[in-house]
Amino acid sequence: MMEKRTLTVLGATGSVGMNTLDLVRANRALYDVVALTANENVDALAALAHEFAPEVIAIGNPDKRKALADAVKDLKVEILCGPEGIVEAAARPVDWTMAAIVGAAGLEPTLAAIRQGKTVAFANKECLVCAGRLMLEEVRRANTTLLPVDSEHNAIFQVFEKDQKNSIRRLILTGSGGPFRTWSVEEMARITLEQALKHPNWTMGAKITIDSATMMNKGLEFIEACFLFDVPASQVDILVHPQSVIHSMVEYQDGSVLAQLGSPDMRTPIAYCLGWPKRIEAPVERLDFAALARLDFEAPDEERFPALRLARESFAAGDRAMITLNAVNEMAVAAFLDGRIGYLDIAYLVEKGLENCGQGDISSIGDVVALDQAARLSAAELIRARAA
Repeated sequence: MMEKRTLTVLGATGSVGMNTLDLVRANRALYDVVALTANENVDALAALAHEFAPEVIAIGNPDKRKALADAVKDLKVEILCGPEGIVEAAARPVDWTMAAIVGAAGLEPTLAAIRQGKTVAFANKECLVCAGRLMLEEVRRANTTLLPVDSEHNAIFQVFEKDQKNSIRRLILTGSGGPFRTWSVEEMARITLEQALKHPNWTMGAKITIDSATMMNKGLEFIEACFLFDVPASQVDILVHPQSVIHSMVEYQDGSVLAQLGSPDMRTPIAYCLGWPKRIEAPVERLDFAALARLDFEAPDEERFPALRLARESFAAGDRAMITLNAVNEMAVAAFLDGRIGYLDIAYLVEKGLENCGQGDISSIGDVVALDQAARLSAAELIRARAA
């Protein structure tokens, strides 16, 4: 029987946060919610506060503080606001933290959670892309347990035999290929936002859904895998698997390939992290192997999906390139979601942005934040020029 755990959910009103709390809801005897955060969704955060009775809630947009206070005036709950409020909530001592704030904005709250020296489940691959080396140094310093929530890395984590690391030949990250897997470049030039937001298998937030459509998500996951499992880039492969049943694999030198399978439902990897090192019940659809009929695989096409190449090149180039890759991609995806640029412009802008990532060492989180901000300013100019 698991001992009861205290927990914090950073990004509670997003897709991963809501799935996490859905599992908590199904296993209420096992968890006490201490802190919940959101960027600006007051209504959803207030509803969660009423349901889970946390000690503290934090809203990222300081202009929303009064509205949040009004919405929870009947509760005895501490209210924090602004980016610093999110970080303060993340630093509250708990047994387990879900770090699910999207993008580079999640870096400092995730680091605050890591510094507690407990368990952090992270769904924010951008943290490792932007500051992998520095973040893992913090993990080692605090002796924190870091659990990957992304289905691919969670799958590898489940079949990665640490005592056999020298026997591992390669990690195989699988991806569905997104909604445009079979489209030509000419067809991609006419992709609409509505089409790009319709992932064939997964239900996710807007940003990650667009990243999946461009396959930048898989590129970011490639970088994450290299850092998280401490393997060279040459040992990480990407394989398109349209059914999203095999979530990733590890190949060993004796020819054995270990895979983790499951329905395409984020509650499975989240449940693994919530229960680790034990397992908890998750209300997900069970695989019917007789009904699956077939599982398909194919190599990714880096000409039609250049984000994969850009991610590999950025990892090889080092910290500055990876920070720039992430910052420009976030800006470009936001511009596409706003209707200011086209689908193919996303990868084009990222490649242009990487031409100006500059030189110099990244030796602190302050360096990461400074370069991230500079890259975003440069990306804004590129977007304006492209949209003109």
